[in-house]
Amino acid sequence: MYESFYGFAEAPFELTANPKYLFFTEQHREALSNLQYGLSAAKPITLLVGEAGTGKSTLLRAALASDICRHVSCVYLDNPTLTREEFVEMLAARFDLGAVAGRSKATLLGGLESIVRDRQARGEITALVVDEAQALPDELLEEIRLLANMETESRKLLPLVLAGQPELATRLNEPGLRQLKQRVALRCELKPLDLPDTASYIASRIRTAGGDPGRIFTREAVTLIHEYSNGVPRMISVMCDNALMSGFALDQRRIDGKIVREVCRDFDLRPAAGRPAPTPIPLTLVEPASPAPPKAEHAAPAPEAATENQKRAAPRKFSLLGLR
Repeated sequence: MYESFYGFAEAPFELTANPKYLFFTEQHREALSNLQYGLSAAKPITLLVGEAGTGKSTLLRAALASDICRHVSCVYLDNPTLTREEFVEMLAARFDLGAVAGRSKATLLGGLESIVRDRQARGEITALVVDEAQALPDELLEEIRLLANMETESRKLLPLVLAGQPELATRLNEPGLRQLKQRVALRCELKPLDLPDTASYIASRIRTAGGDPGRIFTREAVTLIHEYSNGVPRMISVMCDNALMSGFALDQRRIDGKIVREVCRDFDLRPAAGRPAPTPIPLTLVEPASPAPPKAEHAAPAPEAATENQKRAAPRKFSLLGLR
């Protein structure tokens, strides 16, 4: 509705898991590498943990769509609140094993092992990804543990990815699930964004949608969005989308703190408990600089180094990628 008003080719803050809008922080790059390695190298279980809204589903889809995983054929379950019978039926349907396999666990396992062995012989990998895995009942976590046992003498046949909220990691510490935890070969975690990454996230999505991030959100607006979203990307997108809608209704192309505060009131948003109120921070409004060239092997000596006290007193510098 507001796209042409702000110069966008499309809405920049939709809540779909679109890898096109994936924003890479250092932790996102590390998590993506872990997922790609776990899938392409057929590791038993890769665990991805993060609060709701931190981008787990988007990262999973990006890993599966990457060139590294081009030889991986994946079955993706995003609604795992099933009974054991329903789980068997769904696996049979997703792996195209027929109705008989959906009614018999033994038939399912026989057909599944046959398929993955044939694919493995052709140099392909078959994987199972379970999103929202914190909702899995214990009996299905045990079924997944048994699926992870499917292997040849040299490698696993069905690598698994479990993605879920922090409750999943807590449950894996329970004594009854210790065997499942022992099969976790890789573990990665997504945490909420800090203020510089929040600013970069907003700017990245605006730029991807064809807009100019320097002309839309003010510094105050970005600081408030970070504070009241608690750094959760999904909430950042919700707040930005509603702020843009309000600006459009007011015929106001610059989104300032007043508009963001109105959005916070509408959604009854509050900063995290115990977090201090945001304070103005001097920001350098430039694009990230290109990496510095490597130093010569016999470079001239540097000026006298700053004292330890000066280093401690130096303020943290970061960029808002053109946001003013």
